Amino acid sequence: MVIQTIDGKMLQKMFLAGAKNIEAKKEYINELNVFPVPDGDTGTNMTLTIMAAAKEVSAITEPAIPVLAKAISSGSLRGARGNSGVILSQLFRGFTKEIKEYDTINVEIMSRAFERAVETAYKAVMKPKEGTILTVAKGGAKKAAEMAEQTDDLVYFCDEVLKYMEEVLSKTPEMLPVLKEAGVVDSGGQGLLTVLQGAYDALLGKEVVFEAAPAKTIGATVSSGEVSTADIKFGYCTEFIIMLEKEYTAETELAFKAYLESIGDSIVVVSDDDVVKVHVHTNDPGLAIQRALTYGSLTNMKIDNMREEHNEKVIREAEKAAAKQAEAGQTQREEPRKETGFISVSIGEGINEIFKGLGVDYIIEGGQTMNPSTDDMLTAIEAVNANNIFIFPNNKNIILAAEQAMHLTKDKNIIVIPSKTVPQGIAAIINFIAEKPIEENKKRMLDAMGGIKSGQVTYAVRDTSIDGKTIKENDFMGIGDSGILAVGQDMKDTTLELIDCLVEEDSELVSLYYGSDVDEVQAEELAELIEKKYPELEVEVNQGGQPIYYYVLSVE
Repeated sequence: MVIQTIDGKMLQKMFLAGAKNIEAKKEYINELNVFPVPDGDTGTNMTLTIMAAAKEVSAITEPAIPVLAKAISSGSLRGARGNSGVILSQLFRGFTKEIKEYDTINVEIMSRAFERAVETAYKAVMKPKEGTILTVAKGGAKKAAEMAEQTDDLVYFCDEVLKYMEEVLSKTPEMLPVLKEAGVVDSGGQGLLTVLQGAYDALLGKEVVFEAAPAKTIGATVSSGEVSTADIKFGYCTEFIIMLEKEYTAETELAFKAYLESIGDSIVVVSDDDVVKVHVHTNDPGLAIQRALTYGSLTNMKIDNMREEHNEKVIREAEKAAAKQAEAGQTQREEPRKETGFISVSIGEGINEIFKGLGVDYIIEGGQTMNPSTDDMLTAIEAVNANNIFIFPNNKNIILAAEQAMHLTKDKNIIVIPSKTVPQGIAAIINFIAEKPIEENKKRMLDAMGGIKSGQVTYAVRDTSIDGKTIKENDFMGIGDSGILAVGQDMKDTTLELIDCLVEEDSELVSLYYGSDVDEVQAEELAELIEKKYPELEVEVNQGGQPIYYYVLSVE
């Protein structure tokens, strides 16, 4: 079989096949995570990222390459979750920038697209590390450039590129000692290869049926309860994407938002290059659609009658989230924009309350068990009525998504404080002084985080060897900022060993946040043991309510 060009229809089929392939193999990819923790999520994050784009791609009835390129780039950028998902979205972004000007793709264009994908992804990561998904992608780009000089057959070209990427992936344990110790290849690199292998299968003619999964959202939690139809002021939840065909400036967007506010509420309008994502609750969806059509063509249109379906669980959840957006939108209309706002990722009800008490405007749940997407960040930014907004990711795997949202925001100054743990985020917020300039506050927060040593206690989901420790499935693990510090079969002993590793001569305070699987009595007993061993230390006990992690703790 010889194929010299790929048209829009084939590209659509290939992309959806790649999405389907990683969705089917995400658990295998999850298991390649070096740390044997219950929330190992590379496969899940990459799947949710590509599925956000696949949903848009599958809805395109006339798949021209320029239209597909917009959908792939916009969908994956906004749907990106976790570091692996953000890097995957940046690879797609670079790839689509190269192909969007063409009606068909040949070997030469494909090779340049590979190269641009890698350049874009490397630029997005502050300190690129070799032995990761970036290395595998770079290997693919290198082989693509070599093959472009040897053949015009895309089948042969893709086969050789994939073989070389597999070879590079197999060498990742030699590049990262932690992979070699754990006996695994890089999970992100495996995820990328899985996507491309699925796409290659489609190129060869293998049929893959794609069915878009129901959308799942992660956002700030609000109180639950039945929604009465009498309480629904605007009955139709209306969503669509505008494929811009005319000039769309910041002034145009403000005018568009003002119009939507005149016919509805719960408004979210987010723009990216030539695409605008719109959400509004209104009693006349046609008015919103007619105005949107003056800017370009529409896709991914969705209108739900909230009164008719309000008793269904999905509608209840959508309404709860929309209620918070509506409240935020109403506040923005009635009150002048304040100078500074705060967004924080949180992991449990108790920790939510702590952040609220510290003045956080918008809480995004899902830090440990489900990484929030770039779109979740953008929704939060839209809801916070402030000129300057600090974001606290509180997880190293969420920082890139927050930074991606920062770059996509045009009308507010976003400052991402790269907190890797909840205690770091709490310390940073406590050190904010309203009277100080933004840059000075940023420095204060970063300095405060530097004085925090964080720890987490969870359990192992498989046997492995890492950080010089042999770990058995179901062992308790104490994880510090630098890796796994304690392993044992007793949760209390393992936690005490972790604290021993963190306490230094000048330490003053230990803060314990106990999770949903620990009760207050157990936490207080642990605090007494710490105080007995370290009488010079003050110990604070807080109800965190987080899943999976028995304790989140800090020493300062």
